[in-house]
Amino acid sequence: MKIIITFLLFFMGGVLSFVNAKTPGEVEVGSVLREAHMQGLLVPNQKLSAFRGKPMIINVWASWCGPCKQEMASVQRLAKRYNGRQFNVIGISTDDYIDRATLFLKQNDVTFPNFIDSQLYLENMLGADRLPLTLLIDAQGRVLAKFIGAKEWDSPESLAMIAKTLHVKL
Repeated sequence: MKIIITFLLFFMGGVLSFVNAKTPGEVEVGSVLREAHMQGLLVPNQKLSAFRGKPMIINVWASWCGPCKQEMASVQRLAKRYNGRQFNVIGISTDDYIDRATLFLKQNDVTFPNFIDSQLYLENMLGADRLPLTLLIDAQGRVLAKFIGAKEWDSPESLAMIAKTLHVKL
């Protein structure tokens, strides 16, 4: 019986450590994002710090990701309504191929700034081991919240949560 209990405790510890595993160099909620050079998709290359001074929403996606496709229209509507006003919205593609990411943006009429992370630097820093991932960032670059999975980002509930988290009026 002691062997079984010991095995179960060992197994559960391994499972829990896997569940709480972080990506290499991940910036946790409450910490400030590091500088990153971002390769533009249909927009010029930029530094992440260029978006400081205003709260930001970062949506991490991939063209092959079903849930990413599901939520992209709501991210686009959110960006169209608020981008550059109360906060900035940017996307980060984790695709391996620029042409696939660019085609995805064109097919989905995405107009907010998107960048590709072919070197995995942003993917690791943001903690994007599961997609889609959306982060809410304050004006100083501090991560306030992370959300894994598809959401309707322009729903009344999401807008209320964004307003409360980013301290903006919507």
